[in-house]
Amino acid sequence: MNDHLLVRSPIDGTRLGEAPQMNDGDVRAAVERARRAQRPWGELSVAARAERVARVIDAFLEHDEELVDLLVSETGKPKNEALSEVLFVVDACHYFTRHAARILADQSIELHHMKWLRSYVTHVPMGVIGVISPWNVPLAIPMGSVIEALVAGNAVVVKPSELTPLILLKAKEILDAAGLPPDLFQVVTGDARTGAALIDAGVQKVIFTGGVSGGRRVGAACAERLIPCVLELGGKAPLIACSDCDIERTARAIVAGGFSNSGQLCISVERVLAHESVYPALVDRVVTLTRELRQGDPRSNYVDMGAITFAKQTEIAEAHIRNALAHGATVATGGKRVAGPGTFFEPTILTECTLDMSVMREEIFGPIVPIMKVRDEDEALRIANDSHLGLNAYVFSRDMTRARAIAARVEAGTVMINEVLFAYGAPEAPFGGIKDSGYGRVHSDDSLRAMCHARHINHPRIQLPERNPLMFPYSAATYHGFRTVFRAAFKRHRWLGRLADLL
Repeated sequence: MNDHLLVRSPIDGTRLGEAPQMNDGDVRAAVERARRAQRPWGELSVAARAERVARVIDAFLEHDEELVDLLVSETGKPKNEALSEVLFVVDACHYFTRHAARILADQSIELHHMKWLRSYVTHVPMGVIGVISPWNVPLAIPMGSVIEALVAGNAVVVKPSELTPLILLKAKEILDAAGLPPDLFQVVTGDARTGAALIDAGVQKVIFTGGVSGGRRVGAACAERLIPCVLELGGKAPLIACSDCDIERTARAIVAGGFSNSGQLCISVERVLAHESVYPALVDRVVTLTRELRQGDPRSNYVDMGAITFAKQTEIAEAHIRNALAHGATVATGGKRVAGPGTFFEPTILTECTLDMSVMREEIFGPIVPIMKVRDEDEALRIANDSHLGLNAYVFSRDMTRARAIAARVEAGTVMINEVLFAYGAPEAPFGGIKDSGYGRVHSDDSLRAMCHARHINHPRIQLPERNPLMFPYSAATYHGFRTVFRAAFKRHRWLGRLADLL
C-alpha cells in the first residue's frame, strides 16, 4: 500500500477517516481471494445461497441508523435520502433472495425441428464480478449489484469512489458479521488507478457507474480483455409538461426530481420543457416550492437539502449559471453558493431558457433546474431527444393515453409518467440507458441472469440408430432424401397461399 485517502465531510470539512490507496498488487490479491471463495460458493444451490444472503436484510436493519449517520456525514445528503439507500438494499435483497430460484431455474427450449433432441439453458456463475461505483449514491448503487452477484453464485469486488469509501467498508463489515464468507465480498479502495487495476486483475464482468469519459475508458479496457461490462454513464433527463398537466403535481415533481440529493442524481430532472399554456403558472408554483425548501446541516436537522458531495460540482453549477445569464436566462430563485463552512449551493430555478445555453444541453449534476417554454408536444419531443444522453425521462399529463403515446417516442432507458425518480427503487425493473448513457442493465430478473453464463445443454430424448443418416458416410441417397424432405417442409406452395386467402 502506497498511501491513504483522507475522507472529509462535505458538510464542514471534518475528518471522517482514512482508507488505503490500494495498488495493483493489493487489488490482484483481493481478486484472487475472492476467486478462491467463489468456487465453493458457486457450488451451493441457489436456495442455499439465497438463504445466506438474506441475512443481510436483518443485518442492515439492525445497523440502519449507523449506516444513515455515516452516509449523511460522508455525502452531505439529508437523513431521509440516506435511509432510502439503506432500504433499497434491504428491498433488493428481499426480492432477489425470494425469487432467485425461479429466475435462475433451467429454461427449457422447444426445438422447432430435431424433435428427438431436448435443449435447455442453465445459469452458471461467472466467477468474480468487479463493481466500480460512484460517490453520489455510494451504498445503494454498488450494493444492488453485490446482492445480485452473490445470489447468482459469484464473488464480488467493489471499488468505491475515493470520495466516499467509508460506507462500503462499513457494509463489508456488516456482511462479514452476518456470516457470509469474508473473502466473498471484497472492497478495494483508491482512485482511478485502483479501478483500472480491478479491470486488469482477471474479473469476469465489470459494472461501472460514472461519467461518460470514464465509461469510455472502462468499456475500451473491458473490450480489450473480452470482459462483458455494464455502463451507466449519467443522464440529462427531460420533463415534458403537457398543456393538460396537473400544475401542482408537476411542480412538486420538478422540485423533488431536481433537488433530491442536491441534484446529484443521474436521473435528476435536468431540463423542463413546459407547454406555453402552462408555463407561467408552472414556473410560479415551482419557484414558490423551491423557496420553501429547508437547507442546512443534515446531521442535526431534518432538512430537505444538504451539501454538495463533490466540491467541483459547485464550480460547474456556477459556470452553467453564468453561461445561461449571458444568453438571456433569468435566475428566478437561488443561483449562488451558501456562505459558511461546507459545500452548500442554493436550489436554483432558471427561466426563459433556450437551447444555446449549456445548462440545457450538458449534464448539470447539481441543484439547478432550467425551464424552457415550448409550443407543442412535437417541439418538446424534438428537444428532449436532441441529446447525446438517454437515461431517464418524465412526462406529465392528465390523459394517460396521450402520456403513454409521448413516452413511447422519448429516447430513454426509462420513461416515468406523472412521477419522478421512484422507478429506480424497483428491483424488478431494468435500469440503464441508451446513447452515451451507456449500455446493459442493472436490476430486474434479466440482470440477475446476466450475472451468469448461459450454458446450453442438449441431449437425446430418444436414441437414433447407430447408422444415423445425418452422420458419415454421406451419399447421393441421403443428399437427395434430405433435399426432398426440406423442400416439402419449407417451400411455400401456391395452393397453400390460395387456401389461406379463402380462410
